Amino acid sequence: MRSRFCFPSHFYYVCEVIYGDRESFRTEAISAGNVTFALSSTASTRSTFARSSKRASSGGEAFHVVDPELQEEHLKLLAEAGINVHRAIDTGQLEVRRWQDAYLRGDHFDKNAMLALIEEVLQSANTAGYPLTRLLAHMEWALLDKPGVDNLVEYETRLNYLLPKHDDPVVCTYDLSKFDASVTMDILRSHPVVIIGGVLQENPFFVPPDQFLHEIWERRSARNSAGIAS
Repeated sequence: MRSRFCFPSHFYYVCEVIYGDRESFRTEAISAGNVTFALSSTASTRSTFARSSKRASSGGEAFHVVDPELQEEHLKLLAEAGINVHRAIDTGQLEVRRWQDAYLRGDHFDKNAMLALIEEVLQSANTAGYPLTRLLAHMEWALLDKPGVDNLVEYETRLNYLLPKHDDPVVCTYDLSKFDASVTMDILRSHPVVIIGGVLQENPFFVPPDQFLHEIWERRSARNSAGIAS
């Protein structure tokens, strides 16, 4: 039986689904070699995260994109796990960006610009000599009333073309209490691996990107045709 929080190295793209407000359920991801650990602030997982964080901080780079309202809490959580946050930021080993400095640059979501940013982050870390980049993103920015956020699912699907070129673990976290069922299902279908309730597993709902993009484009065409007809 596969242990909790552990998956083989070829699983590069993970969706974490959490329940409840982030104020009471915190999520973080730190990887050590081929093992990724997910953290909630509950007592059952905090100690696991703290141990893995110390091992992971000895090598590699971390790139986190977080809710700006939770940025200070996020940094505090990392510090409590035993990471020297200020030193990691000063040396470039840790970068924490707000949504408006990543997904929502220019106050809108540009899927192509974000894909380019992910590629740039992973490549630059490799050039700098880091063996691994651990990328974590809080995804509730997609609930904001901003231009382009309706391209979320296409963006997530397209990541499946980009990320297999790299060995770096990428974790997207979603709060199910905030996303509706149809969006949640599409998000699940775009990720080959999921963490649900703290357990990481291969995703039986995953749809290969070529197939899923075709479906997305057909939906978009149908909506456009319906709009013209009305």
